[in-house]
Amino acid sequence: MAQLLGAVLAALLIKMVYPLGVVRPISLGTPVIANTIQFHQALILEGIMTFFLVSAVFGTLLNPAAPKLGGLGIGLTLLFDILVGGPLTGAAVNPARAFGPALISGQWVAHAVYWVGPIAGGVVAALLWQHVLLPREAKS
Repeated sequence: MAQLLGAVLAALLIKMVYPLGVVRPISLGTPVIANTIQFHQALILEGIMTFFLVSAVFGTLLNPAAPKLGGLGIGLTLLFDILVGGPLTGAAVNPARAFGPALISGQWVAHAVYWVGPIAGGVVAALLWQHVLLPREAKS
């Protein structure tokens, strides 16, 4: 709930600070699917990108055997997601990132991609780490 509220407040702030001619063409930063891919492809891409991001969190912050480079590992994974997926889906990898700007701008085109893909990718990554990759002592 905090992320959703924060995203809405951030979109409102952007709307107040920037001129209408700047924010209207980009719908306050609402992610959009490129016209070169289809809905299901965008959904899969968002799921894969979120899978990698959640895996980076588990692998660098929650795994006690990992070197403590959480910020670097997560940041590099997010950079990868943005460079690869940004032109195709906007690389939201978080429903709140898409929700705030969509609510304030009223742009809801294919918005389910930004909920279903990231939630599915995050759940798969969490289950993989919880049941397969994390050492037993980290699971307790």
